Amino acid sequence: MMHLMRNLTLVAAMALAQPAFAADCYADYKAKQGNPLRLHYGVMQLQGPCQKGPARAEVSARLAAQGWTLLNVLSVFGPEGLNERRGNAGEFFLRF
Repeated sequence: MMHLMRNLTLVAAMALAQPAFAADCYADYKAKQGNPLRLHYGVMQLQGPCQKGPARAEVSARLAAQGWTLLNVLSVFGPEGLNERRGNAGEFFLRF
């Protein structure tokens, strides 16, 4: 019985250690649109892993669907970083 409890505890710990798929994860990014050239800085809520690498693919795909090209994901952060970015993102704050 102790062996079973130890295994269940180990499985639970490993599940909690996996990358977060969070509603409380955001990325700020820079994007462009061509002819005429338009640039914007924005903030997007992530649906996938809260990590910069996977965020790049997600942000790129969501922007491309609206005719924008991702230039760079600047950072990935939690809700504590939203207020400081709201003013700079303007109309592109949580738009996509």
